[in-house]
Amino acid sequence: MNYEAYRSIIDKLLAEGKTTGNDHSEFMIDYTKMNVHRMNRLDKTVSLNEDLLKELNRIEKKYRFVVLTEAWCGDASQIVPVINQLANASGGKITLDLIWRDENVEMMDRYQTNGGRAIPKLVVIDEASGTELAHWGPRPALAQELVTELKKDTSLGLAEVSEKLHYWYAKDKTQAIQKELTELLQHLA
Repeated sequence: MNYEAYRSIIDKLLAEGKTTGNDHSEFMIDYTKMNVHRMNRLDKTVSLNEDLLKELNRIEKKYRFVVLTEAWCGDASQIVPVINQLANASGGKITLDLIWRDENVEMMDRYQTNGGRAIPKLVVIDEASGTELAHWGPRPALAQELVTELKKDTSLGLAEVSEKLHYWYAKDKTQAIQKELTELLQHLA
């Protein structure tokens, strides 16, 4: 699905008291609602930086960016809007397809992070040949380091780890993800 369909499906599910995946607990629904607010904010405020736009303009081929995601994923709420902006700015060089992680377990299992199904996971495919060229995710390296350190502190619960991670995202203002997407584009022909 494209980004607009993704957002529409999330809104429809929330109106029904649901989220994506199989866990429709109050916790997951509340987290999905928070993620909608994050995506709304980013949709309005993300501005792609000069380096990323330069690399985007340099690429000549067409690519399909497939992103494994779910509505309840906090990292996805911070990253998918940036990838969408990149695809929109590509002038048709990048087509973005979003797919649900929990409905595509076999694919997800090919891209595990530290043995887990962490998302979002971006897979870059050459549009002409169908060849997979790269994959990235589930979060910028600096954010991954932060999460790894926070998880070492056994006194922190999931909510506290998440709060600290999203504080990092807010402070970073998408620059780490943009830097890593720039590096990814540099390796494309």
